[in-house]
Amino acid sequence: MKNSNLILVRHGQSEWNKLDQFTGWIDVDLSSEGIREAKSAGKKIKKSAIIFDNVFTSILKRSIQTFDQINFACNISIDYEKNWRLNERHYGKLQGLNKQKMRDIHGDDQVLVWRRSYDVRPPALEGKELEKLKNQDCFFGQEIDPFPNCESLKDTYERLRPFLNNTLIPLIKIKKNILICAHGNSIRAMLKFFEKISDEKIIEVEIPTGEPMQLVLDHQLKIVEKKYL
Repeated sequence: MKNSNLILVRHGQSEWNKLDQFTGWIDVDLSSEGIREAKSAGKKIKKSAIIFDNVFTSILKRSIQTFDQINFACNISIDYEKNWRLNERHYGKLQGLNKQKMRDIHGDDQVLVWRRSYDVRPPALEGKELEKLKNQDCFFGQEIDPFPNCESLKDTYERLRPFLNNTLIPLIKIKKNILICAHGNSIRAMLKFFEKISDEKIIEVEIPTGEPMQLVLDHQLKIVEKKYL
């Protein structure tokens, strides 16, 4: 094998995706459709016949549940590693709110800026609501300092960089095959890094739920091939 295979999967539809709500760091389950999408992803990955050396998920259960369904199809014989740096973007006070209702209140343009801009942060989460977020089971034992109260995509990119530099890139350079089950914005951040996408162009990148993306990378981190399985 001359190259590394990196498979990126955005989790299947979550219960809050189904309700068109901002989710971010709120720990919600997959919907029944999301489970179906994850099972379909597993079948596609199995057909690729890639043998994985490393598997990573975020600490959020919709990411882990997606891997569970993939693993049921693929029978991957290694343990997965959870990493909070793979979490979805933290949407601050928007988390739990309906996107269309926010458009009705604030206008389409403002909501589009909150959702799709590179360096604009949403309104920050504060006080009791921030403490409630921190006290979710998924954050128990995690060392997140400082704990963000909201994030732009730029913030998401910057907090992902230690995972890229210290974990992912060294594995790619020694030609390991890697599966990552993560989120729309953390995957966008990874693509920005590997494809050198500009701040202006990254806002146009969409990541569908439950569709495995394969990046074939050489030891110099150059993408040799990119496709959906």
